[in-house]
Amino acid sequence: MMWYDGGWGWGGWFFMAVFMVLFWALVIAGVVALVRYLAGSHHGHQGGPPPPSGEPGWGSRHAEDLLAERFARGEIDEDEYKRRLALLREHR
Repeated sequence: MMWYDGGWGWGGWFFMAVFMVLFWALVIAGVVALVRYLAGSHHGHQGGPPPPSGEPGWGSRHAEDLLAERFARGEIDEDEYKRRLALLREHR
């Protein structure tokens, strides 16, 4: 019994092997890219639960924390810190 390969001969097997290697390389590269993307999306997250934005007074507390950080870094002096803190607490 004869087997007919459609005229491709050994070239068909070669191209089929090359395309199979390329296919799996693309699949693996896609999986690696997906894992890196999903793992990289957590780098900017500071950890812990997100702040409760619906809680009353949370915005002013956050502003006071930022003001305290600026004072601690030396960006503003004590007089300016006290003046701005009083202003924030006044408008709660």
